[in-house]
Amino acid sequence: MKRTLCALLFLLPGFAWAQPDSMPSLTGTPGDPARGRAIVANRSLGLCLLCHSAPIPEERFQGNLAPSLAGAGSRATTGQLRLRLVDPARLNPDTIMPPYYRVDGLNRVARNFQGKTILTAGQIEDVVAYLASLRE
Repeated sequence: MKRTLCALLFLLPGFAWAQPDSMPSLTGTPGDPARGRAIVANRSLGLCLLCHSAPIPEERFQGNLAPSLAGAGSRATTGQLRLRLVDPARLNPDTIMPPYYRVDGLNRVARNFQGKTILTAGQIEDVVAYLASLRE
């Protein structure tokens, strides 16, 4: 219950929360926000807009199942954003968001995708850079 409540608090707009669970860079170099925006908008790579909406007005039919990505950089540090992408279940065990950079402990993974991450380390850093740039 505590983890779920903490995850819900993170989602509140304008709620700056210093969360102890954060993660260092996967590559040691900053990502590119423009490439990150392209990944978020890509409906066959990250599928972010299936569940989230984002300040990407040219993309129609954005999701409303998950919080808006607008202002994400105001609500979380880069380490916290990275952790949400890499392994969101660490923050909310009941999440439906997939782990974009975890390969162990997963269920019902198609054989040709076993042992592979959804996004590369560089792509994760690009998405983190984009999300961090979204400030309210």
